[in-house]
Amino acid sequence: MKRLIIHGDPGIRRNAIIEYDGGERVCFAINRQGDWHGPDEPQLWCVIGTEDERQDFERRNYVPHWLDTESIDAEDVEVLKRADELAVS
Repeated sequence: MKRLIIHGDPGIRRNAIIEYDGGERVCFAINRQGDWHGPDEPQLWCVIGTEDERQDFERRNYVPHWLDTESIDAEDVEVLKRADELAVS
């Protein structure tokens, strides 16, 4: 699992699947930052991981402060499936 800070909003929500770090990653949680007091564009603070890590996330079997943190611009995020597309399938 990792914390990924996305600068801008690529239009994803919780449970979306993105291409990151050479593979598919699930966005387990997303916190939207910056709507009230800046910066110029919102930031999405996401906890991402593989589907194999979902149970650890749901059981909180990790320490949030110890997750590796990386950042990326919204236009560099490749969205494979949005959360609303997963509900229909």
